[in-house]
Amino acid sequence: MTDATPRFEQATAPTGRAVRLLGDWTAGQFAHPRLAGELRRGLPRARGEAWDLREASQLDHVGAQLLWDHWGQRWPEQLEASPAQRAILERVSRFTARRPRPSRPNLWTLFLAFGASLLRAMGHMRGFVRLIGLLTLDLLELARAPHRGPWRDFSGHLYRIGATALPITALVGGLIGVVLAYLTAQQLRQFGADAYIVDILGIALVRELGPMLGAILIAGRSGSAITAQIGVMRVTDELDAMRVMGISHTYRLVMPRAMALAIAMPLIAAWTTVAGLIGGMVAADLSLGISPIFFLKALPGAVSLPNLILGLSKSVVFGILIALIGCHFGLRVQPNTQSLGQGTTASVVTAITVVILVDALFAILFSQVGM
Repeated sequence: MTDATPRFEQATAPTGRAVRLLGDWTAGQFAHPRLAGELRRGLPRARGEAWDLREASQLDHVGAQLLWDHWGQRWPEQLEASPAQRAILERVSRFTARRPRPSRPNLWTLFLAFGASLLRAMGHMRGFVRLIGLLTLDLLELARAPHRGPWRDFSGHLYRIGATALPITALVGGLIGVVLAYLTAQQLRQFGADAYIVDILGIALVRELGPMLGAILIAGRSGSAITAQIGVMRVTDELDAMRVMGISHTYRLVMPRAMALAIAMPLIAAWTTVAGLIGGMVAADLSLGISPIFFLKALPGAVSLPNLILGLSKSVVFGILIALIGCHFGLRVQPNTQSLGQGTTASVVTAITVVILVDALFAILFSQVGM
């Protein structure tokens, strides 16, 4: 009984070294993955080798594909094969796509990539401005006929976005207050300025950290949820069904979320600020011996009313921007799961980036307010 195991042997030919194939080079023999790997590693890779396939009992397309890939998808210089074997190899070579060589990036390709990125950014900006215009028209329509407004959707979003976010925002705000108090206490103790920790914590949390931390948490928590909800409606063709029934996407989907976030964000910012002040007050008592009573009495003098108004006003802007960004990317989702994941990720990253940029803009424009 002949041995059907696919193997090879090297022999001396009149023109040099030759590789002679033996056994069955078929799919049945290569069902064991280890055998195919051992053959790939053992076959010689010298380009001048002569190949003799005539003594192989059988050769099918799987064996021919293995040889063709081993040859680098090029015909060897010397090949001895039967007509049937050569026909199989020619068929494999015809239907196997060559691997394109990775092109090195040059100045022109970088310029084209930059132009494509710029066009995509302009497309997003145009869609975002269009969404703002449609939201404005929908708000005017709501003002003319408030009894027809989607108030049930608004109340549901207000609860899911606002009330359910209170535990995580309180935890993060409290921990930030503790960290900030301990870090500033180390520096203030060196100069005997322990009492100024109230001013530092008050200004930092009320004016900057409270609103921005709350907005970042909501952007990651609720902004992604908004994009995912609307994106799933795209995947399941609910958005197309709404368009067929004449229901406006912005009126029923965008406007309730924007209104809910515009109202919830100032409350979440105030809640996060209070939690941060409580954490900072406890840390100041433990690290500097400043009593909570002194902290509470000195806080109104350290933080003026314009700082509180500025912090809450920023939160309203943050909330509207997060809602619009989430809805924008949700409406642009294509009806497939890959686009849904990409849209959700882009929504979170864009919302957090925009929140930080707008906060920096507020800090520059209102640098003299309340100081």
